Amino acid sequence: MPTARCDSTLLEHALSEQLSQQDEEQLAAHLSQCDACQRALEAMAADGAHWGTISNALKAEASGEHQPPHGAGSTLVPRLRSVGDEDDEFAGGHALDPTDFIVDFLPPSENADSLGRLGSIEIREFIGQGAHGIVLKGFQDELHRLVAVKVMAPHLASIVAARQRFAREARATAAIVHPNVMPILHVDSSARLPFLVMPYVDCESLQERLDREGPLPIGDVLRIAVQVARGLAAAHAQGLVHRDVKPANILLERGVERVMLTDFGLARAVDDATLTRSGLIAGTPHYMSPEQARGESVDVRSDLFSLGSVLYAMTAGRPPFRAETTYGILRRVTDEPARPLGELNPLTPKWFDALVGKLLEKSAADRFRSAEEVAQALEDSLAHLQQPEVCPLPQLVSDLLPERRAMRSRGAGLLAGIVLGGLLALVAVMTRQRQDPVDPAEGSRAAMATQSSERGTWDDGTDRQLEELADEADALLEATAIDVPD
Repeated sequence: MPTARCDSTLLEHALSEQLSQQDEEQLAAHLSQCDACQRALEAMAADGAHWGTISNALKAEASGEHQPPHGAGSTLVPRLRSVGDEDDEFAGGHALDPTDFIVDFLPPSENADSLGRLGSIEIREFIGQGAHGIVLKGFQDELHRLVAVKVMAPHLASIVAARQRFAREARATAAIVHPNVMPILHVDSSARLPFLVMPYVDCESLQERLDREGPLPIGDVLRIAVQVARGLAAAHAQGLVHRDVKPANILLERGVERVMLTDFGLARAVDDATLTRSGLIAGTPHYMSPEQARGESVDVRSDLFSLGSVLYAMTAGRPPFRAETTYGILRRVTDEPARPLGELNPLTPKWFDALVGKLLEKSAADRFRSAEEVAQALEDSLAHLQQPEVCPLPQLVSDLLPERRAMRSRGAGLLAGIVLGGLLALVAVMTRQRQDPVDPAEGSRAAMATQSSERGTWDDGTDRQLEELADEADALLEATAIDVPD
């Protein structure tokens, strides 16, 4: 279905909650791409006094009398894209200015060290922002702890479908209890701007690290990937598909090697087909699976494709599928194979390239079966990388090597020839035995009856033998594997 066009009437109906669920979802998709409608909706949502205050703040910023904290950009001025900022594909190149947010939406605080309050949380600092919201550092007096507060962007908060999706993120994540998944402590979906509360962790995103360092060593890639796969396995066990696995949603805790998966905003129950029925495509183009790009229903193997794309980006320094437009990226995701990693990073082991290739198979049926299986293969591969003399490459990974697959194919053909040749020879012998006539001169009618009876018994036993041989042949041809030393 096409997304909504620029239409001020639709925006007015959205504010008054007069749109159908389908129209709301289409408008949400349009707003994520159209900065003009974002600004128009924000202007409609706030009264003149509030925006007058913001206007004064912007004038002060432009004159140099006031600078936004941490070098943040402005709502009304396009912000620069950073390398790997995939959200801009759908964000329209504009983002919420933290200064504007503080001025207009945060209730004031009596604490001089705070920027404002959200409920009982003192907001102390701006952390970061994305296409759909802003993240703030807060402090809870009652529990005397720092927290991270994720607040929905104003242009989305007026859309019922977007608020529902935000609440779903909290519910989905709260159901997962795992060290590699960022937990949710509290959610308020009824506030003017819905927000959720998470533990404050001193960390950076994987995307930030890739922007700073470029391709990572294979050992680091495997350590990060194992933990992401474990987090996905925990989500899948709850019946959830993340749908937006990408470097920006993978957090690396500073000082330790812990990795956490976050932002389940696009997660839905496996049996929830609402998104497919609406005809919308949700996710980040560079990392989405072919079935997701086509708007089809997805299962846990969609996340495995996205994980493969993340492994590729960590190794090559860029996503596996790139193009000038979103449509071009989606076409490459669905139709074209990724360039071999060895061509972009000569230090890539062949077995690692094969493992990533398995994750990036276009058909979900050709990928690994589960995130748990992938996590175990990655963990065993890391052990092999660290101690190749002690820890052999796991069978699941070594079987993916081109030479191993070729040997398996030749072995299967050889065994097939042997088995089928033996079967044909046995059938020929049986046929000759059955066609030999009984010589009347060899005995009486009684002897002939005895011989006929014995032949019938022999025939019955051979038939059973043939059936057993045929079953064994089928099993051998199906499961043939020739072991080749590493």
